[in-house]
Amino acid sequence: MTQAILEKINNKISQLQAENMFLRSFVIGVLGKDKEGNYKPDFIKNIKSKAEEDGEFCFCGSKDFIKKLNF
Repeated sequence: MTQAILEKINNKISQLQAENMFLRSFVIGVLGKDKEGNYKPDFIKNIKSKAEEDGEFCFCGSKDFIKKLNF
């Protein structure tokens, strides 16, 4: 084979590899979606850390709840 033919083949292979990466990314993007929507990992980490913290107020019964509502 001549050098020109080898260069053409290498160019075609490079194009096919780029197209393959694009298609793979597309398929993963479509299949990887959640039915409820997309979630941001930072948001999930933030919510989990807030859930583990102690709250500012304690609900200790109905009278205490009414007191806190009246300030």
